[in-house]
Amino acid sequence: MRQSPRMSLIEAVANVVIGYALAVTTQVVVFPLFGIRITISDDLAIGAVFAAVSLLRGFVLRRVFERIR
Repeated sequence: MRQSPRMSLIEAVANVVIGYALAVTTQVVVFPLFGIRITISDDLAIGAVFAAVSLLRGFVLRRVFERIR
């Protein structure tokens, strides 16, 4: 069954929201282990940049594979 562009976007957004929460949590735990000390707002900003890139990547890849199929 084909996936509509709208559903591709919804899937990509859900994936990124969950990934964002995991990434920020991981940064808060792991960065101090490497001597990296930043504020929570910096953690959130860094996570947002990567989330935006991830959202775009997920949507584009889904559409490419839908087109191939």
